[in-house]
Amino acid sequence: MFRERLRNDKLWDRIVGADQAARLITDGMTVGMSGFTRAGEAKAVPLALAERARNDPLKITLLTGASLGNNLDRTLVEAHVIARRMPFQSDPALRRAINAGEVMFIDQHLSETVEFLRSGQLPPVDVAVVEATAITEDGGIVPTTSVGNSASFAILAKKVIVEINLSQPEALEGLHDIYIPTHRPSREAIPVIAPDSRIGVPFIPIPAEKIAAVVVTQSSDSASTVEPADAETDAIAGHLTEFLLREVRQGRLTERLLPLQAGIGTIANAVLQGFTRTPFHGLTMYSEVLQDSTFDLIDAGKLDFASGSSMTLSSEKHRRVMGEIEAYKRRLILRPQEISNHPEVIRRLGIIAINTALEFDIYGNVNSTHVGGTHMMNGIGGSGDFARNAYMSIFVTKSLAKEGAISRVVPMVSHVDHTEHDVDILVTEIGLADLRGLAPRERAATIIANCVHPTYREALADYYRRAVARGGHTPHVIEEALGWHDSLRRTGRMLPEKTAII
Repeated sequence: MFRERLRNDKLWDRIVGADQAARLITDGMTVGMSGFTRAGEAKAVPLALAERARNDPLKITLLTGASLGNNLDRTLVEAHVIARRMPFQSDPALRRAINAGEVMFIDQHLSETVEFLRSGQLPPVDVAVVEATAITEDGGIVPTTSVGNSASFAILAKKVIVEINLSQPEALEGLHDIYIPTHRPSREAIPVIAPDSRIGVPFIPIPAEKIAAVVVTQSSDSASTVEPADAETDAIAGHLTEFLLREVRQGRLTERLLPLQAGIGTIANAVLQGFTRTPFHGLTMYSEVLQDSTFDLIDAGKLDFASGSSMTLSSEKHRRVMGEIEAYKRRLILRPQEISNHPEVIRRLGIIAINTALEFDIYGNVNSTHVGGTHMMNGIGGSGDFARNAYMSIFVTKSLAKEGAISRVVPMVSHVDHTEHDVDILVTEIGLADLRGLAPRERAATIIANCVHPTYREALADYYRRAVARGGHTPHVIEEALGWHDSLRRTGRMLPEKTAII
């Protein structure tokens, strides 16, 4: 019954259509919307806002948790609604607008956005638009399949629009753990001491009078775009599994490992799915996004508990998990992203972090965001939060792209998101480089020997030999350091045709 969804009687007269609710958003406003990696985004009001803007132009600053689903970023950018966007996105149309300079994109660590809002370092949120499973008797908002930044947006905003999505199961209530850190400089320690620590409340606590409109919707989350595993991702998973088993044999880990984090994407998802075929057991996860692999590990009896900020699943997995959410719920928590990604908690729990690189160089610097050093892909997301603070920071990628025209391992990355100081392990389908305790020259030799595709290995080794001849703690032939990227820009290949894979 809908009355079980909207339990505050005073809010019934605030039920309006999406068009009317969208009129609360005006030109120049800063708007915070729910949504994290295509899950739990408000779905009706953004579409109504875009439709209105086609006849009544307006521009907003749009803040979210991460990427939006249901093509909302595309719809908003095509309606010329977005002037400024942060902290993450993954939409091709928005990406084009960002790279053309039409939208100002602020790429930010996902743990930091609400810290900047809370301290007044960003303009205040005028309106928050949040998807909910229900609204409690006191006006508390029960989120759906993500928390992201929704809690802080709703708490900090002047007005809140709530979309109650009837397609989301009522049984999601109780899944969430909403905890908001106290203010600096006298902030208390965040009391998460294990992935299953519950430290907050199961709803976003705001006074009912802040809710200016309630919109009823019935639209599904977008399905995950993660591709199935292939031979190369299976090889990456195999190398990483062998490495972790060696760590167990050497007494640095047990077969329970330490809490796992994996970034969004095909490779990270495939690596975790590979753990279903290992002797690891009693695993836990303290991550951002719970993907298909999370539930594969639970079903295989390998994963005891998973904490995240969203659930982003394939269509079939979403149907099954939502249909059995009462059974899964005792093994899951969804938190605000400033808690799921908080450096204090990550360092305390000793996370094994697995994230994806666009490219890395011979010294272990990682580029996660910019193609050719200039063109934004999606954003740094939470990888920096975890890489800097994890017990073990692992980056994975295939060794080649564009049918061999591009090597993912280069002399010098064209953009640095994660410096060599934050990178412990690098893995491609070719092999694994353990960089712990190695000086730069040792790191280069290890990476070239273990991670580079044979097509590019001799060229990279030749570059390194000539760099060493010039001397230095971190040797480079500086006038050639970005030569592979320049060749790609000019010819479409990093190496001349005769040496590249066809």
